[in-house]
Amino acid sequence: MTAATPSLAHRVAEERRPAPGSPTDARHYVKLWQEPESLDGERVSAFVLILRTRGCYWADVKGCTMCGYARDTLGRSATEEEIGLQLTRALTAYRGEPYVKIYTSGSFLDAREVPEASRAQVAKAFAGRARRLLVETLPEFASLPTLEALRESFGGTLEVALGLESTQPRVLAKAVHKHETPTEYLGAADRVRRAGASPKAYLLLKPPYLTEREAIEDTVTSVARASEHFDTLSVNPVHLQGGTVVEHLFRRGLYRPPWLWSLLEVLSRGSRLRAPGTRLVSFPTSGGNPRGVHNCLRCDPALLARVQETSLTQDFSRLDDLPECACRETWRHALALEGLAPEA
Repeated sequence: MTAATPSLAHRVAEERRPAPGSPTDARHYVKLWQEPESLDGERVSAFVLILRTRGCYWADVKGCTMCGYARDTLGRSATEEEIGLQLTRALTAYRGEPYVKIYTSGSFLDAREVPEASRAQVAKAFAGRARRLLVETLPEFASLPTLEALRESFGGTLEVALGLESTQPRVLAKAVHKHETPTEYLGAADRVRRAGASPKAYLLLKPPYLTEREAIEDTVTSVARASEHFDTLSVNPVHLQGGTVVEHLFRRGLYRPPWLWSLLEVLSRGSRLRAPGTRLVSFPTSGGNPRGVHNCLRCDPALLARVQETSLTQDFSRLDDLPECACRETWRHALALEGLAPEA
């Protein structure tokens, strides 16, 4: 009896898993930078830090079709001392930014990635200095005791981001390869609120195996369904990361990143469907690049500037009179042709 052939997702997971890092590797964070943000209606600078940890456990099992962050991980669990050294190095670049975002290429609340003592150390490092601290997690790690302990260590507003991606179970399971259901994500968001923190959702625009038209409708539907549970919804258009299923399909001519026109459509329609008070934002990675959300590349800079300003100000009237480009008609024709194709 021959062994079953590994699926594409499992083969990709094997290829992107790094070898265990050395003690020297573990002393260095992945990256840090500052970026524009909005905080309580005020334009501010956010301090963004990616710690080097073991990363997302799901990436070792199967992983999400679009996620290549496993390549930035340590390949093993980092010790409390190693995370402390990374934090100390990063703090030399901190200039009192009121908004701090901490990423681990996985779940900050997973003790295998960040031990409880290290979580408290990170939160206390910015206590009294930053007003808002954002971390990411999978829903299974967002327990009330864990959330409450972190919020108390920080003292300011704790923001917890969840990669919901889609509220449609089939899209989440088949196109994104998540193992949790939308219900689990919405339940985690409700726990975040009960813990006195602010829940944020990432919604994915155009996971593989969806047409452009299907992708638009999926994200618009997700905005409407998720907005009652989250304070902020961030629309993340797929961009091509190395060592992913999406990149595998792209190299074979089987995938195109979403059109920028599609993102503008989602933001415009979604702004009218969201619950009152829910922020709808998008800060695309690799926007205006063939590996990210793009149109013809000529009109992209002006349109991406509209997306950023709309996200920061929450003034969606900025999307009413967009500059025209010939590629918009190409996009419309593409959607129309998709509508003529028979359903699978």
